[in-house]
Amino acid sequence: MNLRPILFGALALTTLGGEAFAGALDSPAMMAPFFTDAGMKTMKSKAKFKAAWERMSKRDQDAMMRECQDAAMSKPYAEFCAELKPLGGANK
Repeated sequence: MNLRPILFGALALTTLGGEAFAGALDSPAMMAPFFTDAGMKTMKSKAKFKAAWERMSKRDQDAMMRECQDAAMSKPYAEFCAELKPLGGANK
């Protein structure tokens, strides 16, 4: 059995598909509207946070809420998810 094509295929899938496995909370483009700085360390005020949420598509909102409800995924984003949960509950 020739393992070389299998290994190269697996490598290609992990390299090319890595972005597909990243979630909404891992996406800088999705998260940037909620932060005041480029390093995404300081969240915007509640009013601006809510305005950024309302500008998002329903699909993106659902993806973020789903990830915030997953305990393992939300752990590194606990502060963000705490701000997001009240907003998502009002839209459901």
